[in-house]
Formats: sequence, structure tokens, C-alpha cells
Amino acid sequence: MEGSKITFQSIDEYILQFPPEVQDILRTLRKVIKESAPGAEEKISYQMPAFALHGNLVYFAAYKKHIGFYPTSSGITAFKQELSKYKGSKGSVQFPIGNPLPYELISKIVKFRVAENIKRAEDKLKKKKSI
Repeated sequence: MEGSKITFQSIDEYILQFPPEVQDILRTLRKVIKESAPGAEEKISYQMPAFALHGNLVYFAAYKKHIGFYPTSSGITAFKQELSKYKGSKGSVQFPIGNPLPYELISKIVKFRVAENIKRAEDKLKKKKSI
């Protein structure tokens, strides 16, 4: 028998499943990402809110005790020092729900990822043209 797994069609749908205080955090996080990556496309990927611009930029997700932020391993590596006080792994960081999220840092990471994806897309285009 198949498990009844919820599938989300939009970020709004995803956010609405959480308690109001977590919804507020997720809405603010979404706004910060949108402002830092104008033109990025919103989508659901791996059943998480995601943003894409010339490829995937960042993902985020809410859990019982933290907000997971996934800026890929390059986003984590580039801001290793600033992220050192948070729990995380190669491509993710956990922001405890009881503490304010570092929105300014998140914005910097998103902008870094935008620049990285744009450069990669431009390099790919140059390579194509030289063939």
C-alpha cells in the first residue's frame, strides 16, 4: 500500500502547512530570497521551496526545531566563517526556530549564488560559441 505523501504545487501551499509563527519566518525568508535574486523562478523541488536562475540557486524547508537553508556546497563554503555558529553540512545550514534568522547573511549568500550561476551560464555560452 502506498503511503499518503503530501505533494506541494506551490511555495504558498508549502508554507500554509506550518503554524502561524513558522509561516511568518518562511514568508520573510522567501521575501529576502526574492529581493536578493530578482528574476529567479520559484518552484517546488524535492518537495521543498526552491529558487532557480540559470539552474538551482537555493532551497529552504521548515522542520520541528529549525529552518533548513540549502545554498549548495559552494554557498556554504564561501560563507563558512559566518555560518560557523550554526549546525550544518556540506550543502546546508540549520537555523534554530527559536532564534532570529540572519536575513542579511542569507541575502549575501543568495546574491553570491546568483552571481555564480550567471557566470556559469555565460561561460557555457562562450564555450558553445567557440566551438
